[in-house]
Amino acid sequence: MNKQELIESLEEKRFSKTILDAFSKVKREDFIPNNVKEMAYGDTALPIGHGQTISQPYTIAVMLSLLDLKKGKGLKVLEIGSGCGYVLALLSEIVGENGKVFGIELVKDLAKKSKENLAGYGNVKVYNKNGAQGLEEEAPFDGIIISAAIHDIPEKILSQLKPKSGTLVAPKGSRFEQELVAIRRKSKTEFEIKKKIPGFIFVPFVDG
Repeated sequence: MNKQELIESLEEKRFSKTILDAFSKVKREDFIPNNVKEMAYGDTALPIGHGQTISQPYTIAVMLSLLDLKKGKGLKVLEIGSGCGYVLALLSEIVGENGKVFGIELVKDLAKKSKENLAGYGNVKVYNKNGAQGLEEEAPFDGIIISAAIHDIPEKILSQLKPKSGTLVAPKGSRFEQELVAIRRKSKTEFEIKKKIPGFIFVPFVDG
């Protein structure tokens, strides 16, 4: 599958023009190791080293759709478990030059590599740290993505969503199967589950 075929496949699944445009602009081959570059546009997860993967494009598109971001001045988004930086690049395109995108990656080598991969993205910043605490110094966020399987979403992370509008998307469940959940913060203390989509498998969330 080449890039155009991938975009057409996502288009057939009725993803928004905003998401399709982001996938069109970002070169997936720039974010993966040389030994899998020929598979860059297959709709499948690929290894990026250290037991981690770059997620299947369809899965990423579903997560971005659930996040439901709208371009606007000051829009801030956080990805926890940002790996090679591919999703951060897509988020950068979606929020636009007036938005800000932050990534947290625990594996030092992946964090370093992702910074290199994202050198041309002026609105993205990557932190090499434990993601279980979120990124309080940059909160509140309009959107948070957790890109690893998690059994329970820490309250510390939920509390960093913007009240009334902030949405978190994460694969929640056991190590072997999860459902993608979208949670919106309604107020300082109230949260609602907007949607659940079963049938996903992510690498496990690592806490420190």
